[in-house]
Amino acid sequence: MDKDQRGRNKEVKLAALDSSGIVASAALIMDGVLLAEYSIDYKKTHSQTLLPMLDTIFKMTDTEPGSLDAVAVASGPGSFTGLRIGSATAKGLALALDIPIVEVPTLDAMAYQMFGFDGIICPMLDARRGQVYTALYTFEKDKLVQVHTCCAVEAEKIIEAAADTGKRVIFSGEGSDLYKELISERIKKSLFAPAHMARQRAGAVAALGALYLEEGRAVNADTHTPLYLRLSHAERERLEREKSENGAG
Repeated sequence: MDKDQRGRNKEVKLAALDSSGIVASAALIMDGVLLAEYSIDYKKTHSQTLLPMLDTIFKMTDTEPGSLDAVAVASGPGSFTGLRIGSATAKGLALALDIPIVEVPTLDAMAYQMFGFDGIICPMLDARRGQVYTALYTFEKDKLVQVHTCCAVEAEKIIEAAADTGKRVIFSGEGSDLYKELISERIKKSLFAPAHMARQRAGAVAALGALYLEEGRAVNADTHTPLYLRLSHAERERLEREKSENGAG
């Protein structure tokens, strides 16, 4: 990638994918301009929709896949199946084109949609079993800063942590919908993101991915792995069976 006299990358072209939840989303960004974004928040199988969405974007923008500098992907946490589909799609594209993958944590991208907000940002994804995938963020001099590490935790605990900051807090994600009443009771200064900012968007993954790429935060396709935070249901059942069998033995 060539650089101009100010050291900025010229015409960095990056495709982005997010299938970490119910939303399936693909986007294309070039030199800081979001050229296209295609998102569906509906109960469709990501394995059937993600590649066709990306192909549509390429066709509508007359983009040759070979012109991409990298592919960004929402790397988790989120749905185990969704993350695997997004990861496999990104890997396939990166290997075919010999380009790197930019791993963008799902919660980072969700928080980045609130660019310029002067309080605390709390994206929440439903992690089932009474928990949410979440973290707390703020902006310092236009830079996204994490103030509470990404985790899988009971919703009450992260709501308490957000309340303890004493600042205005804006919530997003389907997890915040599940606990809206509790949030409103506990945090009087709480806000809820409007529809266009309330769910995962590949456009945010693309914008943050472009920044991460300039910072050198990219990996080879072979080394990319999603961020799951905890074991899948099937893995937990397997461990429980093994413990039971070992105990019986």
